[in-house]
Amino acid sequence: MTIAPEKTTVLDDTDAILGTAEAVGTSNLAHTATIDVVIPVYNEAQDLERSIRRLHHHLTSDFPHAWQITIADNASVDETWAIATRLTRQLPHVHAVHLDQKGRGRALRQVWLASTADILAYMDVDLSTDLRALLPLVSPLVSGHSDLAIGSRLASGARVVRGPKREFISRSYNLILRTSLRASFSDAQCGFKAIRRDVAQELLPLVADNNWFFDTEMLVLAQRAGLRTHEVPVDWTDDPGTTVHIVSTATEDLKGVARLMRGLTTGAIPLREMRQALHRPAAPAGTNALFGQMVRFAAVGAASTGAYFGLYLLLRLGMGPQASNLVANLVTAVANTAVNRRLTFGVTSRKGMLRDHLGGLLAFGVATGLTSGSLWLLHAGGRPGGKAMEVIVLAAASAVATTFRFVVLRRLMHHDTPRS
Repeated sequence: MTIAPEKTTVLDDTDAILGTAEAVGTSNLAHTATIDVVIPVYNEAQDLERSIRRLHHHLTSDFPHAWQITIADNASVDETWAIATRLTRQLPHVHAVHLDQKGRGRALRQVWLASTADILAYMDVDLSTDLRALLPLVSPLVSGHSDLAIGSRLASGARVVRGPKREFISRSYNLILRTSLRASFSDAQCGFKAIRRDVAQELLPLVADNNWFFDTEMLVLAQRAGLRTHEVPVDWTDDPGTTVHIVSTATEDLKGVARLMRGLTTGAIPLREMRQALHRPAAPAGTNALFGQMVRFAAVGAASTGAYFGLYLLLRLGMGPQASNLVANLVTAVANTAVNRRLTFGVTSRKGMLRDHLGGLLAFGVATGLTSGSLWLLHAGGRPGGKAMEVIVLAAASAVATTFRFVVLRRLMHHDTPRS
């Protein structure tokens, strides 16, 4: 990481680097917090100077807190770095940091963790979000009411100008987050966010993504860690010249969702430790959103069904249909209960685990009875129709058994009181 040589104190000398708005009546507010507005850029030579000057004018004229602008150049190969360093010489309280590797998430993590400002913000270089939303964004963090703040294009009161394609993609992505990760925030990818520095020091080391999924991962982990996220409805105008590739970004985001689901399901992400470090209460057992639970349960069920049929056909190479069905059902039922306990219903502690697994075994018993009974009826008819017919009959019986399993597990694990 290289800091522009003209401003080598960019992250060390707060008095030297932070500007103060000169508006009448704001002198007291100006010293309540320091704000570091980071602009991550990659090959933005065309728009960088115009955007930085516009942001600088806004902060100088209308912003009541002490502030600085940090241009985070993540491995640009055009004239971006040269323009950034020139701006640090021409504009007070503007600083530049150069990273040798690409990745917006990487740039934000490194610059935010190195900053000494009280509030760490960022916005996209195209300044698609109306800058008048910056003060409402950081105010709940300055007051201590919230830990993070995000601009939302999907919240009530937002005014958004963009094409139907991007609108559909954005809403679909946030629906995926709500159903798969139980996200409570409305807009993960709006490039307009802020976080308190003390929170960032604990949260950001857990965020693994270095690119566009960084925002989503940070918000999901913050929610699971018991942090409070404030949403600001924003006025937002789509930039037709954006360099973001929608298809590749969407693919990367979906891979990130799957990775995050694995981490939360296996307990690899130490959220309990972070809650303790930030003095947050224990996590509740789960969400009351039936639709989200059903979607996650269906996803787990689909994976379990695939595993069940694969295991059944494998066992049939050396065992009879009843024995194969019994073993395949037992193995997948135990795994299904464990995954649903954590992912679908949000139970992470060991408390109640025995009861939950006994309930899962009850559901397994019913499933075994249904599937075994179906096989018995099939073969009792005298015309079994081979393994293909067995699979068809088992699929129908499994659908009924899956519905019963959901009802049983939800009743066992769906509590209002914390369990972790």
